[in-house]
Amino acid sequence: MIFSSSAPGWLVVFLGNPGLKYEGTRHNAGFMTADALAGKKGISINRVRFQALTAACELGGQRVLLMKPQTYMNLSGDAVGAAARFYKIPPEHILVVSDEVNLPVGKLRVRSKGSAGGHNGLKSIIAALGSEDFPRIRLGVGAPPHPDYDMADWVLSVFRGQDAEDMAQAASRAAEAVECYLEKGPDKAMNLYNTR
Repeated sequence: MIFSSSAPGWLVVFLGNPGLKYEGTRHNAGFMTADALAGKKGISINRVRFQALTAACELGGQRVLLMKPQTYMNLSGDAVGAAARFYKIPPEHILVVSDEVNLPVGKLRVRSKGSAGGHNGLKSIIAALGSEDFPRIRLGVGAPPHPDYDMADWVLSVFRGQDAEDMAQAASRAAEAVECYLEKGPDKAMNLYNTR
């Protein structure tokens, strides 16, 4: 359901890098989730605001601004901080969906707060908000195949074969987890989605 009149009480931020060359890469697990959610709900996340593609909608009984920052990953906080300040949304109402190399491909991890864990997009958001106390849903994209593998090359590599199928399913589940978090809170979302 689309709304226009009243301000959102939540931001849901999907992290990734804009542009065709980054489509289907590990770092774009957040964008994949945004696309899965948009498909399920019949929403177009295409309004340019706050250096992001956005859509205002009702989700899980909440008024929400969905965001796909177009700043590139390392500057995600520029978009998130601008929207948070504009709508006066506190960190605990900013749900961030991102990739996670420390989880197996397709596994989800819902948290109500936490550190950046080496993720540059999360680092940027923490710096912009001055707080780590925002919820996040992390999608496992797997670790590099060996310790010497360059991490930047790894997160910008494309999912293939079974990994691609597993990620498509994970993005769909992560979209459900977003809605569950908004509607039923962190404990319910963690119980349902951290166990699979």
